[in-house]
Amino acid sequence: MADTTADNPHANPARWLVVAVPYLWLLLFFVAPFLIIFKISLSDTAIAMPPYTPVFGGWGAISDFVSELDIENYLFLTEDPLYFQAYMSSLRIAAISTFLLLLIGYPMALAMARAPNSIRPILLMLVILPFWTSFLIRVYAWIGILKPDGLLTLVLQTIGLMGPDQQVEIFRTDTAVFIGIVYSYLPFMVLPLYAALEKMDNTLLEAANDLGCPPWKAFWKITFPLSLPGVIAGSMICFIPITGEFVIPDLLGGADTLMIGKTLWTEFFSNRDWPLASAVAVVLLLMLVVPIAIFQNQQKKVA
Repeated sequence: MADTTADNPHANPARWLVVAVPYLWLLLFFVAPFLIIFKISLSDTAIAMPPYTPVFGGWGAISDFVSELDIENYLFLTEDPLYFQAYMSSLRIAAISTFLLLLIGYPMALAMARAPNSIRPILLMLVILPFWTSFLIRVYAWIGILKPDGLLTLVLQTIGLMGPDQQVEIFRTDTAVFIGIVYSYLPFMVLPLYAALEKMDNTLLEAANDLGCPPWKAFWKITFPLSLPGVIAGSMICFIPITGEFVIPDLLGGADTLMIGKTLWTEFFSNRDWPLASAVAVVLLLMLVVPIAIFQNQQKKVA
């Protein structure tokens, strides 16, 4: 009798177990926390612990529990312009930062991919090297560099580009935020780009060169289209966390640097308005997840 285990996935429970593990992981660490946050966003603020009501009191009172939920917090988000401005400012800063990361990271990844095989591991290690230091310490280091009496001012005064009474006015501005974000997220852009460019068949460029194609045209016709998966992956890996970034805007940005991450922190810890903060978080998640899902669906149709 022929063994049909390999042909029939239902006959192999171990295969189902392997498939179930990542879904179980998503259920425990994504779906469940999201449902908790979503429930809190439908609650009302209360001076209690936890600081919201209603609190789930058992399956017997589930009808009363559900009846007390409402969408008041979501309606408030549409009434107060602060939240809309925070969302738009976060998306603007994330988009500009992602563009700058791509502008800087692509030449780095291309140079790494075209470097001799003997030094590629060294270049890759240099890109990963910042991860060996705490993210918070690296951001704090930029305070010492960018503040008015910091290292950048000292260097510019030493080489004569600034007078002894002049100072660099970058700290506590959006420019400082962009510098901190680009520095912190650059490896996340370079690594996917390098992975895509390193796999490229260089004989295509040689053929284009033999046919008289200029290098700049060969880049736009061959190199860049083949590296698009890396461009998209790197851009998403950077854009999504930058949108909700809190540490860098808080340490390097000023009072006018409005981002949704700072707004969330204020609502949770200063105002202790957990329901409103949860509503802000749910809307932010939908803003990021829905476009990604639509994009992936379109990619499947193209493929």
